[in-house]
Amino acid sequence: MNKEQLFAKALEELNKTARAQGNMIRQEQLDACFAALSLTKEQNAMLLEYLKQRGIGIGEPLSQEEYLSNEEIDYLKAYQESLALLPTATDGEKQAAFLSAMAGEKDAQRRLTEIFLPQIPEFAKLYANQGVLLDDLIGQGNMALSEGVTMLNAMENATEAEGMLVKMVLDSMEELVSGNFEAKKIDDKVVKKVNEIADKAHDLAEDLRRKVTISELAEELGISEKSIRDAYRMSGFAIEDIDKGAADEVDGVQ
Repeated sequence: MNKEQLFAKALEELNKTARAQGNMIRQEQLDACFAALSLTKEQNAMLLEYLKQRGIGIGEPLSQEEYLSNEEIDYLKAYQESLALLPTATDGEKQAAFLSAMAGEKDAQRRLTEIFLPQIPEFAKLYANQGVLLDDLIGQGNMALSEGVTMLNAMENATEAEGMLVKMVLDSMEELVSGNFEAKKIDDKVVKKVNEIADKAHDLAEDLRRKVTISELAEELGISEKSIRDAYRMSGFAIEDIDKGAADEVDGVQ
């Protein structure tokens, strides 16, 4: 295994540990994850920036009360109370449900869903405090569970089927968090771009003692007029120092 592969594996282990601890990692755990890689000062700086972007803190793990909002704690309590009404199952009953579900029996698939529903909130808590609401995580997990119980026919035994089912639920939550993280990065880039153009428009308007045109801004910033127009639209046409009339003419709007 090369150094890149070791680094990727260490990152995966770090994320898994942090999720289980309310998106927190102890310094000694962080050091242990990358001990075999002898990171340089620059690489350590990049790692810290990665943790910052992922919202992973360094310190003592948080308790549930600390990393869940009051609304999420109330939701979780009510949800778990509703699940308490479901009939419990022994290990033998669960195994029988798996075997029947693997054979395609609909009643067994429904029963297996009931058996696993109480575990979904516990899985969801692993991904809490990462930009996605707890109820959205639970909803995502429930959908993956409902789909997963119908896809067990290729499994060889109940243990393998259970592992696949849990993986499907966790993967669905991971995808939700990752998708939200990527969307936030895009949103942040858009906001940054709009703010840069708004600041430059303000400075240029003060120099010219009037509102500025799209072409003037583009020339000042050294970017295309299309980039300016796109940012102007994304701001909801709220960049006050851009001449609205001139912008409409450029866009062909009368």
